[in-house]
This record gives sequence, structure tokens and C-alpha cells, in this order.
Amino acid sequence: MTKQLEGQVAIVTGGSRGIGRAIALLFAREGADVAFCHLNDAEGAAEVACGVEAAGRRCFHAALDVAELPVLRAFIAAAEGTLGPCDVLVNNAGMNLRGPIETITEEMFDRVMAVHVRASFFAAQAVWPGMAARGRGRIITTASQLAFKGAAGIVPYCTAKAALVGMTRALAREGAPKGILVNAIAPGPVVSELTAQLGPDWATRTGAALPIGRVGQPGEIAAAALLLASSPGGDFFVGATLSPNGGDVMH
Repeated sequence: MTKQLEGQVAIVTGGSRGIGRAIALLFAREGADVAFCHLNDAEGAAEVACGVEAAGRRCFHAALDVAELPVLRAFIAAAEGTLGPCDVLVNNAGMNLRGPIETITEEMFDRVMAVHVRASFFAAQAVWPGMAARGRGRIITTASQLAFKGAAGIVPYCTAKAALVGMTRALAREGAPKGILVNAIAPGPVVSELTAQLGPDWATRTGAALPIGRVGQPGEIAAAALLLASSPGGDFFVGATLSPNGGDVMH
């Protein structure tokens, strides 16, 4: 069978763990060479690189903070120089800082926005000219169901994720005439390193409140990313936000 991303090059930010890891490995199994970055996760990065190479694909990875834009741009340039022009960009890197509104400092708010919004925009900007010149490309951004429902105690995170949905729609209108299809994914509660910090009973308690009765797995979100990245499956999605969230938000 023909693999859905055969011969393509994908760049995934935040690709050593959680959803990003699942996307990187699935894309490799579907025929893509994969570049990814990570922050302070050398062990996870090595495991993902081994998985990509075990799938018979090339891998490039680097440790960096996506909020440092010159470093992010240099990583993308090096990835394209090593693997070839980027066909699929997945803006997945993320983080969270929790606390009631009274405790959120300017530095905390700016940090969350920089990692999610600024980095996603300027990563897209970095691959945009090449995609436009070739007349094709896919940009996928990981948002969250909290962009739509909000949550107490994580206002900066919810704000950033909502901004990503708006940015996706604007970039999609600019990119579609050039052959660049821009979409987002808004996952619901998913087992990951971030959610593991919420306590041992988080998955049971949260899953019980969802119509489907359980929380999600990273691979289920990666499948949505593959749909948007592939052809013909993703060819008619423009500015969409897919919502694999177990029924947490229905729209």
C-alpha cells in the first residue's frame, strides 16, 4: 500500500513527548522524513529519532526553546538543509503556567503567549515562502478544546489556544490561494506528561465527565494530524479546527 506521506518532509515542534511524539512517529511510519525539536528531553528525543529511523526514514532533531525566534528559525533552516524543503509543519510545542488571575505576572503571561502564539506564527512564516514557491504545503497547529470552553486557573493558556484558532483561520485565507492549507487540531483531555502533573486520579476523574467515558491517547490526536497532512484526505480542509475531544466540546 502507498504510504500517505511518502517522500515528504515534516517538521514538528515539541516532538519528543506526548502528542508531538505520536505525530512524529506516525508521520514517519507513513513515509515522511521528520525533523523535530524539544526542550530538555534528550532521552525522549533519542527514542523518537530511533523510532523514525526504524520506520526507514531520515530524522533531524535539536534541543531549543521555540520562544527564542532566531534559534527557532535556525532550526527550521537546518532541518530543511538536511532533509529538504518542508511539506508539513506541525506547530505543537506548548507549555502551561497555572494560577488564579491575581497571581499571573507579566512574565508568566508573555511566556505562554511566546511559546504558543509567537513561535507558531514565526515558524509558519519561515516555511511559507518555500511552500508558496512550490504551490503546496500543509501547516497544522495544536490548539485545545479549552480555546472554546475556557478553564479557571489557566487563563494565559486558554487565551493562547484561542489565539491559535484565530491565527489558523487568517493564515488559511492567505495561504489557500497559494496552495498552503492551514488547519488546527483542538484536542480534549489527553494522557501526556503535562496532564500527568495533575495527579494520579486525573484521567479517571476527567474521563468520567466526558460523554465517551475516558480521556484520549496521543495516537488518537496524531491520526487527526495525519488526516490534515495527507492527500486526498486533507485536501478540502481550509482554516478548520478538528476537535478530537471525546465530546468535551461539541460544535
